[in-house]
Amino acid sequence: MRCPYCGHLETTVVETRESDEGDAVRRRRRCGQCEKRFTTYERAELAMPAVVKKNGDRTEFSRAKLRASMALALRKRNVSVDLVDAAIASIEEKLLSSGSSEVGTARVGELVMRELKRLDKVAYVRFASVYREFEDIEAFSKLIKEI
Repeated sequence: MRCPYCGHLETTVVETRESDEGDAVRRRRRCGQCEKRFTTYERAELAMPAVVKKNGDRTEFSRAKLRASMALALRKRNVSVDLVDAAIASIEEKLLSSGSSEVGTARVGELVMRELKRLDKVAYVRFASVYREFEDIEAFSKLIKEI
């Protein structure tokens, strides 16, 4: 494993344990040159369904895009990274367990909204207002009353 700080190729594993969810192995490593420590995660690579956009284009599922959209909604909200990671893992698990080779962006959006609603109501409203493309204050008010 290459050190992310100095690029040295020799690192040693200091500690290994299973993640709380049991779906990954967490390893603390130390660089042999700069002595800095960092964490790596090993996960089984499963074939996520392709995402079908509104215009019919197909793209690979991207955990990074999912994280970025959730981070935008959660900006300046007091929600821990661990809770966000668990929410992302839950979304991925639901997509994988569906058994589908393709999933629409609407389904992904609904899963994200469900997780955000559980994590933080303000983030949920932020995401939903963009995702559902509200065009008037009535639709926005209706969403807030639902909460």
